[in-house]
Amino acid sequence: MNAKSILLSIIIPVYNEETHIEEVLRRIKAAKLPENVDREIIVIDDGSNDRTPQILKKFKEDKLVTVHSSPTNFGKGTAIRIGLQIAKGDIILIQDADLEYNPDEYSKLLEPILSGRAKVVYGSRFKGQIIGMLPIYRLANMILTFLTNLLFSAGITDEATCYKVFSREVFDQIRLTSKRFEFCPEVTAKLLKSGYKIYEVPISYRSRSVQEGKKISLKDAFFAIWTLIKYRFVS
Repeated sequence: MNAKSILLSIIIPVYNEETHIEEVLRRIKAAKLPENVDREIIVIDDGSNDRTPQILKKFKEDKLVTVHSSPTNFGKGTAIRIGLQIAKGDIILIQDADLEYNPDEYSKLLEPILSGRAKVVYGSRFKGQIIGMLPIYRLANMILTFLTNLLFSAGITDEATCYKVFSREVFDQIRLTSKRFEFCPEVTAKLLKSGYKIYEVPISYRSRSVQEGKKISLKDAFFAIWTLIKYRFVS
């Protein structure tokens, strides 16, 4: 991409993140981007019933931030799909609404796309630094990644990473239907079946506990496994 100005759409699915959302938005707005890249921040409030909606009202006049409020909790996959419909960017980046991932790493996530070396970039926690991930979650991640590589000959190290970055044209060629946490395996499977190579860069990751608000559970890993298998053999 050699255009003078490139728009990055940062999509943030949010559900009951009153503790973190304001700080996350502050960090995203402060994150340094390559000089030819502008940003838009799209927050999808997925039916939060804590103080998240009230906090997001503070950004009503913020020109960088667009907030969409869903009437009920549809799920992360639905929230991301809504965000994709709103996004105007040349590049799409998925950002969780907690503090597990560091927006200061945006530039290195964008570089392979900006340089024309990739259409899809995943931030790999397992190539970078991981703090606080419980062994059971580490095992679940390893199983999902192993299965992805087995089914699709992908050669990746972190299928379930939040930091997934795409050229806009990618979404013109795949149709997403996921509602909850199966977004990650669905988009990964469909990208690989469409012939896209996933380029990985190392990132840092600080896991939070269920007590701190972590929402994904081990049962979601089983849905993810089924999703990978389903899309490997479904046209």
